[in-house]
Amino acid sequence: MINLKDHDFEGFATALAPASLNRVEHLKLFAAVFSHGAQHLDDVKKAPQVRATVRDWVQANGELPKLTVVERRKADDGFVKYLFESPLGGRFEAVRIPLFDTKYVVCISSQVGCALACDFCMTGKMGFQRNLETWEIVEQVLQIRAEADRPVRGVVFMGMGEPLLNYANTTRAASIMCHPAGMAIGSKSITFSTAGWVPGIRKYRADQLPYRLAFSVTSAIPGKRAVVLPVEKTWPLATLVEEIKAYAQESGTRAMVAYVMISGFNVGREDAEALRDTFADVPVTIDLIDVTDPTGKYLPPTEEELKHFRDLLQMVKAPIARRYSGGKDIGAACGTLEASQRGGLVLATG
Repeated sequence: MINLKDHDFEGFATALAPASLNRVEHLKLFAAVFSHGAQHLDDVKKAPQVRATVRDWVQANGELPKLTVVERRKADDGFVKYLFESPLGGRFEAVRIPLFDTKYVVCISSQVGCALACDFCMTGKMGFQRNLETWEIVEQVLQIRAEADRPVRGVVFMGMGEPLLNYANTTRAASIMCHPAGMAIGSKSITFSTAGWVPGIRKYRADQLPYRLAFSVTSAIPGKRAVVLPVEKTWPLATLVEEIKAYAQESGTRAMVAYVMISGFNVGREDAEALRDTFADVPVTIDLIDVTDPTGKYLPPTEEELKHFRDLLQMVKAPIARRYSGGKDIGAACGTLEASQRGGLVLATG
């Protein structure tokens, strides 16, 4: 059987080649699956301008697998965390994020667990189980979009897993999301967040993909960074910074550098000076994020620490933004996704 959700636009035509699709049928069937979010093969068969022979072939040979929503939990600030279960095995999470009371961004997972084992990240503590297939990645957005009362205008690969370690499936999913006949989400509204997996960054650059990259640095002092991001031992900061610089030059934009703030660890003068020196000739935006560690090992900075650190960061000569880490009461904040059922208002269970 052919999984109709597992192919980008060109791959869709290849997979359905035995049906001898013409160009219009290709477009209409692809739109039925992704733009209109077909739930059943009968929905696909209703696509206009498709010959009866093609409809019958799709009915006989196609399938539309689904994820099961185990639970939805809503935070006090409007974030909604979805716990999905796949027929292929494993549970993973996605988060619906409200923006400006007009739209949503969806934070999605790319793996069950994660191999990079960032020390403050709950997903990292799960260990790596497997990569998600293309359809499992896309299906997270399809299901959340189907329930949303506002349009979904952005996607961030900042959920469970390192997306660049599942490169083929995440980039294929992104191409479906941004295709005009797919989900029509602007390519610049799709962001891949990486903990610094350099081989994936290099391939991304070589492929000249149109999406955005966000780079997790967390400390510009290599010894400190290695404590919380073990990837530093494989791909050192100096190498990562060269990739960030090249990305910024090639994309013509400031690179987004994510900096997870940890009380008493990386919010002092030496940390600000290291950021200044490391990115002296690299156009970046520093995105400050409070650490969220349910174990209590790592704590976010106090208000005094935060104010002092932000004052110190004036020496960096780069835009400084502070990301709102929402959904903390349901474990939906950055670094807390762990396929758990806890906290918040339970909206529904599967």
